[in-house]
Amino acid sequence: MPNRLIAVLSAAAWLAVASFAGMPGDSQAQVFNPSQFMLGNGMQVILIEDHRAPVAHHMVWYRVGAADEQPGISGVAHYLEHLMFKGTPGVPPGEFSKIIAREGGRDNAFTSSDYTGYFQTIARDRLELVMRMEAERMSQLDPKEADAKPELQVVMEERLSRTDNNPGALFGEQLDAAQYLSHPYGRPVIGWPAEILRLTLADAMTFYRSHYAPNNAILIVAGDVRLAELKTLAEKYYGMIPMRPVPPRFRPQEPNQIAARRLSMTDGRVTQPSMRRSYLAPSRSAGEKQHAVPLAVLAEILNAPTGRLHRMLVKGDGPAVSAGAWYSSLSLDPATFGFGASPKRGRKLEEVEAALDGVIAGLLAEGVTDDEMRLARTGMQAETIYARDSLSGAARIFGVALTTGLTVEDVEAWPKLVDAVTREQVLAAARYVLDLRRSVTGYLLPKEQS
Repeated sequence: MPNRLIAVLSAAAWLAVASFAGMPGDSQAQVFNPSQFMLGNGMQVILIEDHRAPVAHHMVWYRVGAADEQPGISGVAHYLEHLMFKGTPGVPPGEFSKIIAREGGRDNAFTSSDYTGYFQTIARDRLELVMRMEAERMSQLDPKEADAKPELQVVMEERLSRTDNNPGALFGEQLDAAQYLSHPYGRPVIGWPAEILRLTLADAMTFYRSHYAPNNAILIVAGDVRLAELKTLAEKYYGMIPMRPVPPRFRPQEPNQIAARRLSMTDGRVTQPSMRRSYLAPSRSAGEKQHAVPLAVLAEILNAPTGRLHRMLVKGDGPAVSAGAWYSSLSLDPATFGFGASPKRGRKLEEVEAALDGVIAGLLAEGVTDDEMRLARTGMQAETIYARDSLSGAARIFGVALTTGLTVEDVEAWPKLVDAVTREQVLAAARYVLDLRRSVTGYLLPKEQS
């Protein structure tokens, strides 16, 4: 079985995805020109036609993720993702991916805080095969204890290789836990080690029966497929699955943060010190949503190759060897706006932090310039155009948007939303979010610097 991807996206990936999803706006601005329809059982279906090659990219997204888990069983959403490959009446355990590979395709799956997804890329004349298999595991998953227990060890090994053996990943977990006191975004998608070890097959199947229903799922197909064909296949395989009651996505909400938080972590495996700072920020679906698009523009401005972070932290006598910003706007609940930087040899993290504070102070005092706005818009519009070249990229953009509270029209309206952002709106968003009382600042240091 191929390695399962946990969708804890990098800052760059978040920015790329964030560049195509807006808030309600002018639906006439077309980017991908998708078709959409609803099955009788409540399953949403999206088609993004692309006839340049006889290939189809098939995805099923569930509106459930790690933040929807009950306390004490962190990691169960990701564990279930693994068990989805452990057998149905028509596909024996471990055979799903082998069948796809024999047909010349590839497949994988991913879990995030807000969604879980499964995908296959296959020749268009094999689309019916993958739809039949995917629909079967949506409705008839039947893993056995003999397969489930070893898979729990696989999950633990995954955590060991991707998190426990990676000081930066461990540092990120600590920062998230410090940022979110109540909201489940503060716990890792893969789960806390002690809770993973206590997970059972019954836990996973309860989660499956509660959330894996067609009325809680989105089918997205991109590629050489016609609408009439997709409607026929979707009705044949997914349309026959009965809808089921799905629990509301009730989550503890984060209390208002009124004090800056700091932490320092040392690890003997660290060779390059670094600092990160994140601020609670609205997402496109939660909080002060009017700030979301301006914050995306601000992140683009700050990350420009000739932008403020590079000029003041890296260039010349600046104290940092690298610096960047990120904004994870596509989340169902409030997100974060963050910065990261590493010092040059012989320079201290305190110098880097002071320089970052200077960039932020200048931004809050003076705002951004017309030239910065122009360059940011140009770059973001170019990303929109480039996104059309990727079947999987286009499908992922819609999947993330639709599972985090947005609509097809929101995605399509993005170019006009970006064009409409003003300098005043960017400044207002920065002043709202970049308040130290809403922040967490962390230092990651080698052992000897503790």
